[in-house]
Amino acid sequence: MRELEPAELAGRLEPQPRVQPPVREDVWESAYLAFETPEQEIQKFTQRLVKLGAEQISRDRQVVELFCGRGNGLHALHRLGFRNIEGLDLSPRLLGKYEGEAKCYVCDCRQLPFARHSKDLLIIQGGLHHLNRLPEDLEQTFREARRVLRRDGFIMVVEPWLTPFLRLVHKFCEAMMARHFSAKLDSLATMIEYERATYERWLGNPGMILALSRAHFVPVRESFRWGKWSFVGKPL
Repeated sequence: MRELEPAELAGRLEPQPRVQPPVREDVWESAYLAFETPEQEIQKFTQRLVKLGAEQISRDRQVVELFCGRGNGLHALHRLGFRNIEGLDLSPRLLGKYEGEAKCYVCDCRQLPFARHSKDLLIIQGGLHHLNRLPEDLEQTFREARRVLRRDGFIMVVEPWLTPFLRLVHKFCEAMMARHFSAKLDSLATMIEYERATYERWLGNPGMILALSRAHFVPVRESFRWGKWSFVGKPL
């Protein structure tokens, strides 16, 4: 067996670069991207918007989706015929996956880049439960939404809600065998794991959330079913 030269030995003994663990946001976003295909998400959002009454709104209205992620809600709005669409999200990575006609901004939804009373419809689908501070961040987000909405405008919100169905889903997420046989369930469980602090804080404060929503908006339509709070309101 050949002896190693001193230079070779020194090279082999040099410390190897440390592999960095995945960044929390990267793991969550990867699980989100794997949870469902873009087309599945577009169809889900389209059906959801129809149930919330979006088809009754004029297609030339100014529409903004907050927390728009990879933009499939924007595609859903486009399919429904809306022509003036904008989207905001805090993640440049997710926004970079959007390929469409809507104007998009990397932006904090607690400080919207729009003039007072300039928008007709604001949409939030699954973004509020990521807010770090309750009630402060939710208060700021609702206040900004009310500021930019026109007097006859609407806000549409769909967020997780601790219904019996969602409790059952949580049970399945805790079962490793179930996660092994369902990639979709495994992706959901991973997202919950990496957003657990904000997710559980959101689910644990239903009274505060409803009180804040009513402090800024008059409910027009509201339901609590299948693990979701669906809310349509007009600005006070």
